[in-house]
Formats: sequence, C-alpha cells, structure tokens
Amino acid sequence: MEEFSKQELEAARLLFSGPCDFILGVAGLEQLPAANRAEVAFAGRSNVGKSSLLNALTGRSNLARTSNTPGRTQQLNFFDLGGALYLVDMPGYGYAKVSKTQRAQWDQLMRDYLRGRPNLRCTFILVDSRHRLKESDEHMMSMLDEAAVPYRIILTKCDKAKKAELEKVKADLNAKLKKHPASYPYFLQTSSIKDIGIADLRAVIASMQ
Repeated sequence: MEEFSKQELEAARLLFSGPCDFILGVAGLEQLPAANRAEVAFAGRSNVGKSSLLNALTGRSNLARTSNTPGRTQQLNFFDLGGALYLVDMPGYGYAKVSKTQRAQWDQLMRDYLRGRPNLRCTFILVDSRHRLKESDEHMMSMLDEAAVPYRIILTKCDKAKKAELEKVKADLNAKLKKHPASYPYFLQTSSIKDIGIADLRAVIASMQ
C-alpha cells in the first residue's frame, strides 16, 4: 500500500471537495466524451456499494444514486471531477435481474470500452469484504487482463466484516491477484459509512491525473 504525505492527502481532499458533475450516460462507444483527460472507472457486482463509495469520495449524498435494487446502473455514467479527471461508474454485474440479452449487451459494452479507451488509467473493482471473489469478479478481472488495463481491488463495507472473516477474504485475494497480470498487487480496504480508506483512495486517484 502506498503512503501519502499530508500535502498529497490534502491536495486530493481539495480535488474531491470541488466540482463534480454528471456529464452523460453512455450506452455505446459512439457516445463517449473526448479522451482529453485521464479517467478511472469503478466496477463491481450489483449492490456492492459503488454508488455509496462515489458519494463518500466526493462528500455528497446523491452524486451517484444508491439503491437496494441490484442492477440500477445500466450504462457507463461519466462524472467530471473538477476538469481534472473523469470518474466512470460502470454497469453492475452479478445479481442483476435482467434478461440474458441485456446482460450480454452490458458485457459487450464493457469489453468495447476497456479495449478502446486510451486515457483509462485504472479500473477499480469493488468487492464486498464479507465475501471472497465471485466468478463474476474473476470474469471482470480476466476482461481487464485481456485488455491490458491496470486494475485494483477495493474491499467495501469493511466495517461490517468480522475480523476473522476479513482475514480469510484478504488471504484468498492475495493468492488470486498473483494470477492476474494486469492487477495491482495491493488492495484497499474501505467503508463509506465509517470513512475508512476514503482519504487514501482519493490520493490514489488524484495521483493518476
């Protein structure tokens, strides 16, 4: 895990406390905004806490909608972070109650986006800290490996995980990451509710400008 100076943490806090606006939702590559700045994307199983994490990062309550209904995000949602970065909320995968056709369309959209976006610096895959990697998580990791897009795992909801349970998840994750060439060897532990790991994640993202 990287260590950041007070100055770096403060600069990242200021970046994320500034303007952050929804730009557009993309359902096809022809709709993508110009690749004129760095961007980072957030992926994860439906209901893993992506919206809550984006809200926590930006200090807002409704930047990204939260919902107990899996599969709410059905397109690539772009947010402009102070003109410095794009934050991209990717479609949730896993539990979403959608047709096979819709699921295949989401999968193709993600593949096309990952392979054709030169300014994509990193994709963050969110994993519930109470559960080990699921098949759908590893499918996403394999897509990123194939596209040669760097990615990092973020464990969410760490405040809800029992210590012994969390240690097993971390051990399993460490073993799995060694088998994926595009993955970053370290992962982040976060809680949107308890503000755990949020400052460090901001600094990680800010360093990718």
